[in-house]
Amino acid sequence: MDKSIYTLVDDIYALMENRNTPKDVDVDAEIERFGEAMKSLMKKEFKPQGMRDGRKLRLSAIGKNDRQLWYSANKYTQEKLKPHTYIKFMYGHMTEELILFLTRMAGHTVEDQQKACEVEGVRGSMDARVDGRLIDVKSTSTYGFKKFKDATLAYDDPFGYVAQLKAYAHSEGDTKYGWIAIDKQNGHLCYLEYDEEDTQAPVHSAISYDIAERVRHVKKMVELPEPPSFCHEPVDDGKSGNKKLATGCSYCGYKFHCYPTLRGFIYSTGVRFLTEVANEPKVPELQLKEV
Repeated sequence: MDKSIYTLVDDIYALMENRNTPKDVDVDAEIERFGEAMKSLMKKEFKPQGMRDGRKLRLSAIGKNDRQLWYSANKYTQEKLKPHTYIKFMYGHMTEELILFLTRMAGHTVEDQQKACEVEGVRGSMDARVDGRLIDVKSTSTYGFKKFKDATLAYDDPFGYVAQLKAYAHSEGDTKYGWIAIDKQNGHLCYLEYDEEDTQAPVHSAISYDIAERVRHVKKMVELPEPPSFCHEPVDDGKSGNKKLATGCSYCGYKFHCYPTLRGFIYSTGVRFLTEVANEPKVPELQLKEV
């Protein structure tokens, strides 16, 4: 079978199992290229050439919730990231470079890395094209990986991944695009593709919106004098009688602006942010620092 984006995962698995690269792959050159990519990444981390203005709209963020984008554009202070979060982001970037390296080593083409894109005056940079297909590489948790594996990302997309890639596709005139996802906890890979012209696909109604209109809406919305309504309402914390932040809110750096009296409790599965506490949890409370 000829290599294509649809054989990529199996081809990478075969590469890792037998370490045999196709004859037309220059292994030494690819290793050098990967090393240079790591050097470039570390320089960005530890020798930044000026800081990017996080308030400026970017296509990578266009799918985030309106209130979050409003806070960002209007210079509100974000919650300070923890050191381990910076490490998580760093090895996420490293893992994504690793996937593109393995893609080339498996004999697939990788082109247009970080190519500039623009929609309605808002700019961004795509990850790459693999075998001609516009793709984004995502390093995910096991829970997040299931959305890519089951093709349900469009129904539960708190980080705006679909809008991000739709925007790049719109800039390029593409209607098909996909994600190469890696479960960073166990190394599983999958490829998810959406086709906006496939009207019979279950996700069609969720992905067929006008991304240019979304960008125009966001540009106007961030100029409003007051923030838009809450992105998500708090949800029941099981049967405890307490209310907790929705998933999208728990990862947001502006959550204390929405909920100044927010409390955090340390469960075995991680920190749970409670907006209402009717019954005091019998776990340690995290001392939260408001922004």
